[in-house]
Amino acid sequence: MVYLVPLIIFMDDISGNISKQWNKHHAVYMSNANLPREMLEKEFCIRFITSSPHAAPMEMMSAMQESIRKAAESGVFTWDCKHEEEVMLELYGLFLGGDNPMQAEECSHAGLHCNYFCRTCEVGGTKEYKESDEGYKSIFVPEKLRTPAGTAEEIYAQFSSALALGATEKIKKSVASSGMKDTITGYILETVVELGKKLRKQGAGIQAKPEAEVKAILEKQLEDLLRGSALNDAINLLLGMEGFNVHQDTPTEILHTVLLGVIKYFWGQSVYLLKKAKLLDIFQMCLDSIEKAGLNAPCLNAEYICHYKGGLIEKHFKSLAQVMPFLIQDLLPRTVLDGWTCIGELVVYVWHTEIDDIEIYLV
Repeated sequence: MVYLVPLIIFMDDISGNISKQWNKHHAVYMSNANLPREMLEKEFCIRFITSSPHAAPMEMMSAMQESIRKAAESGVFTWDCKHEEEVMLELYGLFLGGDNPMQAEECSHAGLHCNYFCRTCEVGGTKEYKESDEGYKSIFVPEKLRTPAGTAEEIYAQFSSALALGATEKIKKSVASSGMKDTITGYILETVVELGKKLRKQGAGIQAKPEAEVKAILEKQLEDLLRGSALNDAINLLLGMEGFNVHQDTPTEILHTVLLGVIKYFWGQSVYLLKKAKLLDIFQMCLDSIEKAGLNAPCLNAEYICHYKGGLIEKHFKSLAQVMPFLIQDLLPRTVLDGWTCIGELVVYVWHTEIDDIEIYLV
């Protein structure tokens, strides 16, 4: 018997200390996606793979990818205790978990602060365009989906630019116009560009080398830095992982994107309006009197929330999102109420922990 085992792969930076002092380590974990949700959440169903304070995240991810590839080629043989027979397991990556910066790095993407900020599609534009009416509307419309092949092609183009005159500006424009930046080969690119600047530099008594000679030296330097490997073997290996689309298979991390992103800042603006209208005490009384029995996550200590309004965590925001429209109906403008209503609907869909009928849910 052969069983397919989809793997959930998680990588992020964590602290290696038990104390509150931050000691940055990168760690990789795996889970078996065949397990039911209530089992996936248990610690003994999460497999620790590796951790290091020194190795770069993509170096660790490349080693992990190679390990899965070898296991998939030969299969993993084990004993099925239920059917009492030897079985073979075929492993494959289902998706990569992590926060937005880590997933952007896994996609060879420059992150949320670049012009084309989405690692999944090509939405975005210059700052001026995004601030215009047309540009702002375009942010909410999906654009052409990114592909691993397209990303790899953009990285190859950046290496070609590194050998040419004006490499720094060309690569900068490439990153700005595409959002693509490969961290695993970043130091190689920088080394070649800096060497090109030195070779082309002119000064008192120093004559610049001919362009053909400079290019030959840079090509030799690039070959040495790659240590005999082809460029497609040196860049992000996740871009060539069989049966895996790194741009599609890095689902959005909802903790920082929704709870500690949209909801946190919308809560801050709502509190500002309540304080400005001197209605925060009334809001606290409304929050304290609301029925909590039907909530999915009842973390609504009214006194604590209103006193530490600037230091709330994810569990508070998840609960507030479910009740805010009922609390501020007569306290804040209609536009704010509509915003909280949309947030409440979003939270219900995003944290839908059990789906009884998938067809009804998708409708």
